[in-house]
Amino acid sequence: MIFAKFNCRFRLVYKRFKMSCSKAGDDNSQKKSQKPIKSIFARSIYDSRGNPTVEVDLIADLGLFRAAVPSGASTGVHEALELRDNIPEQFMGKGVNKAVDNINNSIAPELLKQDFDVTQQEDIDNFMIKLDGTENKSNFGANAILGISLAVCKAGAAKRGLPLYRHIADLAGNKTLILPVPAFNVINGGSHAGNKLAMQEFMILPTGACSFKEAMRMGSETYHNLKKIIKDKYGLDATAVGDEGGFAPNITNNKDALSIINDAIAKAGYTGRIEIGMDVAASEFYKNGVYDLDFKNPKSDKSKWIKGDKLMAMYQDFIKSFPIVSIEDPFDQDDWDSWTAMKKCTEIQIVGDDLTVTNPKRIQTAIEKDACNCLLLKVNQIGTITEAIKAHLLAKKSGWGTMVSHRSGETEDTLIADLVVGLSTGQIKTGAPCRSERLAKYNQIMRIEEELGPNARFAGKSFRKPC
Repeated sequence: MIFAKFNCRFRLVYKRFKMSCSKAGDDNSQKKSQKPIKSIFARSIYDSRGNPTVEVDLIADLGLFRAAVPSGASTGVHEALELRDNIPEQFMGKGVNKAVDNINNSIAPELLKQDFDVTQQEDIDNFMIKLDGTENKSNFGANAILGISLAVCKAGAAKRGLPLYRHIADLAGNKTLILPVPAFNVINGGSHAGNKLAMQEFMILPTGACSFKEAMRMGSETYHNLKKIIKDKYGLDATAVGDEGGFAPNITNNKDALSIINDAIAKAGYTGRIEIGMDVAASEFYKNGVYDLDFKNPKSDKSKWIKGDKLMAMYQDFIKSFPIVSIEDPFDQDDWDSWTAMKKCTEIQIVGDDLTVTNPKRIQTAIEKDACNCLLLKVNQIGTITEAIKAHLLAKKSGWGTMVSHRSGETEDTLIADLVVGLSTGQIKTGAPCRSERLAKYNQIMRIEEELGPNARFAGKSFRKPC
């Protein structure tokens, strides 16, 4: 009787043991079969100009992570290649089906074979660069590679249980978090607007603010005062906005644009607390060694085209007359002599965009030639998060500043807001305080500032070298 009871209990315990082993085996088998990245899928969506762009969905253990790729209008010739379909009857040649197909049929299948974890940002980026095999990512397209890189970054932050900006800070080895000064593009010209202004962006920087939230209020109030000034002076139709939310009145004289911005700053009550920046985008009107400030006119008078020294004299006059603290792309991307001369004769920030295109090789050349003192950081110019971070670190090591930037063709993706805080560059430009694709980034920075609470630090007057 006792033996029978013992035998029965033994069989029950043994059965449970076998079931437990079987379950553990099944769990281990499932773990082995689970991929760190389960799937990657791309599609074509629309950017803020209504043109196609690339969006990527990456599915990992913690869910879906989505990233969208921006697109520029005035692009430097040295940028990584944005792959377009070039089929005239479809989107006027601007379709991105080739880039989407490259992700879905080439990059994703090879990447999934590698069993990378989403926290391996550099390994994944380097794998895609090697897979592409070209200097400027022209095989798959920088827009294809970047879409995956951005999605991986978001997934990596979630895997580590960190806010995206802290994950980016760790990727860059950055220990300090600083909120940036926003550079609001309030008057558009150049390739961003249909007016006659040659120079592309006229910006306001609330360097005298005490917080990012206050900088936003100062920028918004000045923007609306500017709108009233433009309406009164040029009419209601002049308050239409350009690609980046800035106004595009039919001004022909660049100095007039600076003058009405200065008036708006004064009317808003922020004289001395808001300063002015410019993005000239001079490569857009550089022709055969000279600069055509009437380049939008097909009958432009060639006798009025000017050389680099006269253009530099114009900038010096601007600096004397207005509180200008930053000028971006004052000369053509290959007019190195003019850049070097400008850098020597002014103390303000000289920003390289088309000159440097977020490319370490171009940045190194600019360092050696002493051509500028600030990098404009655009992730889609280089094509991966890893390379963008390296570009910033190279610039920082050389004593430069870094301004994180959007593109004129934007999406609702807010990653660059976390990027600017994670890298603590101290300055960002992502358009006017207008249009949702621009404000999405500014609003995200305000959320980050709120999350940081008493630990939040705002760059303010130290925006050029915040840490």
